[in-house]
Amino acid sequence: MKLARTLQVITLLLVVLAVSVTVKTAFAQGPDPVGTATLEANPNSPVNFVWVLVTAFLVFFMQAGFALVETGLTRSKNAVAVMSKNFMDFCIGGLAFWAFGFALMFGGSALASGLADGNPFIGMSGFFLSGDANDVNTMLLWFFQMVFAATAATIVSGAMAERTKTTSYMAYSFLISAIVYPIYGHWVWGGGWLWTLPFGSGARDFAGSGVVHAVGGFVALAGAYLVGPRIGKFDKTGKPRVIPGHNVSFVVIGTMVLFFGWFGFNPGSTLAATDLRISVIAVNTFLAGVAGAVVAMYYSLAKTGKGDITLACNGALAGLVGITAPCAYVAPWAAVVIGILAAFIMLASLSFVENKLKIDDPVGAISVHGAGGVFGLLALGIFADGTYGGVSGALYGDFGQLIAQVISSVTVIVWSVGAGFVIFYILKKTMGLRASEQEELKGLDTTEHGMEAYSGDVVTA
Repeated sequence: MKLARTLQVITLLLVVLAVSVTVKTAFAQGPDPVGTATLEANPNSPVNFVWVLVTAFLVFFMQAGFALVETGLTRSKNAVAVMSKNFMDFCIGGLAFWAFGFALMFGGSALASGLADGNPFIGMSGFFLSGDANDVNTMLLWFFQMVFAATAATIVSGAMAERTKTTSYMAYSFLISAIVYPIYGHWVWGGGWLWTLPFGSGARDFAGSGVVHAVGGFVALAGAYLVGPRIGKFDKTGKPRVIPGHNVSFVVIGTMVLFFGWFGFNPGSTLAATDLRISVIAVNTFLAGVAGAVVAMYYSLAKTGKGDITLACNGALAGLVGITAPCAYVAPWAAVVIGILAAFIMLASLSFVENKLKIDDPVGAISVHGAGGVFGLLALGIFADGTYGGVSGALYGDFGQLIAQVISSVTVIVWSVGAGFVIFYILKKTMGLRASEQEELKGLDTTEHGMEAYSGDVVTA
């Protein structure tokens, strides 16, 4: 009840803010709800609209990839619970981003109609896509950014899988999509203070290594810490035990779905098919992903003599996360190097999180998305070659760009861990964050959802 009241107060405050700024929000050219003016002003707009929407559809499909990977890496008795959290993430998060998140993120950017009001720290226009935000260009931007917000939210579910209450998790989904993700996103993509840093070209993150992946990864760190490890994960001496997932096929298929969706994630971030850099971005995305997979597979062979395909999948994802920020700014050779380094960083992080921090992350989300995301930000500051957008890194003489990326990296860690800790601590003290011991041992599928993923055929008389 206390949490419900808290959420009601937060929602009421956001509604009041939304109404107050929406009334006075105006866009210089006025809204274009049908698209006639947009088409007249730019004959290429149809191809760009189709490009952005199709790539957004690809990113949306990544939700299926996350669901498969996370379900496969956990036990069968929790398959329904894991799938439910992934499904509800984008449902609840989508509504939260429509009502509040988009305005907080892009208000003041003037990127489209209805987004005029804001400051370097927070946006203040575009709430509920109302008023002048009822515009075809604004809707296009909203949809593309909404699927990104859903991705950031769903990263957390895997790290907290098999012991987190579904009701508490759904409350988190609303808050990260309404507040946590949008505010850091505003600082980088909404014309905020990180974007305008007086170093290099300002902090840059082309497709979201920091804005999406690091935010999700470090919120996951806070959540996994507060919810605690699964029963039996650590022995009496604190040594971690392996708790195998139940379906490797899901993991591999899910990774391939995510890899495919990344070609919407990265090339789509040009927001225009007429920006022919999309071909370079697609190549860089592919090379980094496969390089990460190869490194992780050979690491497994060297260490154990066995080829661990689940580790190779996480290697591919680490490479993809690492290239997401610099994908438009680097040459193909650099993409391969970034993928290789991202895999090694992920592997080191897996050991550190489990053995040193004693945090139980069933899917490696903290290491793949958190550590990999920060590395992606730094890689941009090192490898950007100046051929796109005038962004050059330290290897090409602009150490200021690396400074900007370091500042952005520190900021995303502090903001995400801090905000995540506050959210999950409040949930823990109000609704309760963790399922009971009996529920966890039996499995969350039957105790929380009243069904099993693999119940078999039921014969009735």
